[in-house]
Amino acid sequence: MRHVIADLDASRIREVANAGLGRSDVLAFWFGESDEPTPAPVCQAAIRSIEAGEVFYAHNLGLPELREAQAAYISSLHPAVSAERVAITSSGVSALMLAQQLLVDAGDEVVAVVPVWPNLTAQPAILGARVKRVSLHPHEGAWQLDLDELLAAITPATRVLIVNSPNNPTGWTLTHAEIGQILAHCRRTGTWIVSDEVYERLYFADAAAAAPSFLDLAEPDDRLLVVHSFSKSFLMTGWRLGSLVVPPRLMEHLGKLIEFNTSCAPVFVQRAGLAALAAAPDAVPALRARLRHCRDTLVGALRELPRVELAMPPGAMYAFLRVDGEADSLALAKRLVHEHGLGLAPGVAFGAEGEGWLRWCFASKQPERLLQGVDRLAAALRL
Repeated sequence: MRHVIADLDASRIREVANAGLGRSDVLAFWFGESDEPTPAPVCQAAIRSIEAGEVFYAHNLGLPELREAQAAYISSLHPAVSAERVAITSSGVSALMLAQQLLVDAGDEVVAVVPVWPNLTAQPAILGARVKRVSLHPHEGAWQLDLDELLAAITPATRVLIVNSPNNPTGWTLTHAEIGQILAHCRRTGTWIVSDEVYERLYFADAAAAAPSFLDLAEPDDRLLVVHSFSKSFLMTGWRLGSLVVPPRLMEHLGKLIEFNTSCAPVFVQRAGLAALAAAPDAVPALRARLRHCRDTLVGALRELPRVELAMPPGAMYAFLRVDGEADSLALAKRLVHEHGLGLAPGVAFGAEGEGWLRWCFASKQPERLLQGVDRLAAALRL
């Protein structure tokens, strides 16, 4: 076995979740998914596809009609993107790995903005890259980017910059001004940008339809790959469907990589994706409104607890909180599960920068469950 694989850390989120498996009394907020099921029209589209016998291989880059529909959807939120730049992938995480495989050689330098979902930094490490971490900084619970620090870390030796905005776990979101400066700097250094924008529709800071994106400012030939997913905004986490937007010159090579990874996304899953995109104009704003209510409910209740520090996240689906006097997030998360039936993700799961924090997924179809969880946290902290 390769040493880099043997040395990979197992998921700390799974470690906590495994401690609560089989317990019906646990309020689980540890995974990054809503507890709402996939809407019926999306499921029915997949069923019809299976019944029609669509259970064979498809084009490496996805069904032409889904590529067209995804391009149209992206173009409704950002400057026009052609279908020739869109590839359909077997999940957002597969899209992220494909992006790294396209760009990274062993020994390359990769810069990542952290704390972040651990897959984003593990993927280039698996390929033998050296990952340089640039941390967001918390101020009164809100995580902020020191743009000068980030730009100083990106040099002509930097092959790839990885950024996730809106960010998992903090909710931090790039501004258009920051995106413009990062893009201009990476053009000068020749650095590729891999932008994980899977939470772009779960953005609550203003009335915008989506969070600021690199696609808003980039040219088609820029060294930019943007990752999207059907998981979060369409309630399709278990379906494993995502997409990549890439410069035209990479598409042929991306098709080869998909062949050697998964060959293609299942046709019936792609049919479900088409149904999700058709429903998006009504379904996504409604979901975002529900999640905004969940966010406001949870953060408002947590702010009433005297030892708890957090800020209102502008994007994504997580409250990232710190409890005064609790420095070991994994130990605290396990204690909350074992003794109080409350399932949260330990901040250390997102890197050392998140140690001492907890991530709480507020995507709940029953906001009262969030308040029950707050009561359990208060009892655990003896407040």
